[in-house]
Amino acid sequence: MTKTRIVTISHTTGAGGDHIGRSVAKGLGFRYVDEEIIHLAAERHGLNAEVVADAERRRSLLERILNDMVTAPMMEPTGGIIMLPPEGFVTREDLRTVIVEAIKETAERGQVVIVSHAAGIPLGGRPDLLRVLITASFETRAQRLGEATRTKKADAEKRLTDSDAGRADYFLRFYRIQRELPTHYDLVINTDLLKPEEASTIVIAAAQRH
Repeated sequence: MTKTRIVTISHTTGAGGDHIGRSVAKGLGFRYVDEEIIHLAAERHGLNAEVVADAERRRSLLERILNDMVTAPMMEPTGGIIMLPPEGFVTREDLRTVIVEAIKETAERGQVVIVSHAAGIPLGGRPDLLRVLITASFETRAQRLGEATRTKKADAEKRLTDSDAGRADYFLRFYRIQRELPTHYDLVINTDLLKPEEASTIVIAAAQRH
């Protein structure tokens, strides 16, 4: 069996995925990658990193993108800088392609834990990949979010509802997945009761199973 070189951790808001991802990376001696994907995608294609990030975070920014790309600098093969002409506007599909390319390039280097960006979807099918979903019940996640942001229960629930809706929209727009399923992952962990360190231990053990 092929040794695990890549771990992707997808997580719902309030489930503790970020913390678990960092712990897993440390335990395996892997790199931890999150927002670096955005900067890599932008640098590789001469795009504004904020535009790429905003598109990935599910905001409706088509008008801003069109305005931004009129003056976005692009690198010539010779190393010089040119201005992207109006006809060079990027579409949402272009941005999707840019981000997926960055995910795949990061994965090719191996020894990495990629958190967020739904990286397990475009990387699916690799024998050296472990795809993990970290989740918890809505009630648990809302409580954690409220405590972390010091907001009222109703406000935390509203933010969580919006976050979950945005997550679903991201899967639909980026990967044409109507509904996220447990079978999109190799390992699903519910952190309602499990502590972050316990969840991390499970993921590390699964990654080392070979």
